Amino acid sequence: MPLVTSDFKPNFALKNKHFNTVFRVFFNTENTLYKRKRITLNDGDFIALDFASVNSDTAIIAIHGLEGSSKSNYIQALAREANHKNIDVIAMNLRSCSGEPNHTLASYHSGKTADLAEVITHIIQNYNYKTLYLVGYSLGGNLVLKYMGEYVNAMPVIIKKAVGVSVPCNLEGSALTLNSSFFRRKYLANFLKTLKAKAAYKLARFPNNMDKERVANAKDFVAFDDAFTAPSHGFKDAKDYWTKCSSKPFLMQIQRETLLISSLDDPFLDDSCYPFEAAKSNPYFTFLATKHGGHVGFSQSFWVKKNNWLENQILDFIMAK
Repeated sequence: MPLVTSDFKPNFALKNKHFNTVFRVFFNTENTLYKRKRITLNDGDFIALDFASVNSDTAIIAIHGLEGSSKSNYIQALAREANHKNIDVIAMNLRSCSGEPNHTLASYHSGKTADLAEVITHIIQNYNYKTLYLVGYSLGGNLVLKYMGEYVNAMPVIIKKAVGVSVPCNLEGSALTLNSSFFRRKYLANFLKTLKAKAAYKLARFPNNMDKERVANAKDFVAFDDAFTAPSHGFKDAKDYWTKCSSKPFLMQIQRETLLISSLDDPFLDDSCYPFEAAKSNPYFTFLATKHGGHVGFSQSFWVKKNNWLENQILDFIMAK
């Protein structure tokens, strides 16, 4: 059943959804010492995995959000708290997010679960973990939830539980929410700057029929997904991409314990991104909704060491018998 929690109580300033969204980004600084392993994918491309290891037989595969990486503070905070509980964290840097360009025109997108499946297979074949958990944030959370439903009949038994945080379960709803002029000014500029720079590099390196000017002039996710994300990954258009890659239609198929943590004031999501009905109907899927928290925020205090509510929720869930 969906649960509206009452134990997440941010201070007055952090009740503001926008402030809570950016607070973790700018003020909760982490410095995790990773060991990197670069693996080759079946199509000849690569993915970089960053290990925060305490030599455990249990690991979390953690997946960042849009234009994030293993350096994202929320990934590093999870690594810190998980290591304290004797759990390794393997931070999966999606294609083009590891600090160097990937080798193909296509990079990553919200529904590219095949890459996650390859990573899981590599870890099983090359490491001695007995238990694996999946944790994804925002775009990475959509990947995790989609994988849990899409691969239900082909999922290795070593995958025990999964968690998604601040997930745009309905990609179209999220994209249209972020399409307003207010959000374009507040959030989209930084995302689009790096996305368009990567796209320009790819279009110069891999000549094709895509309209370079249309990509360069994209003012929002709707235009960018239509001009670049969709065609570069084999979708007809943005609508086709959103429809096929949203995790929401896969939630009812989940058959292993899965938790979604989202704030009801998340500025990146609209009502269609809150899957109350799936949580009511699927006993394997739990939706933990908070009144405040913003997008991948969930900071309660200005004291960094006290801002571990999110990590505690994730670890309590995966460690529960």
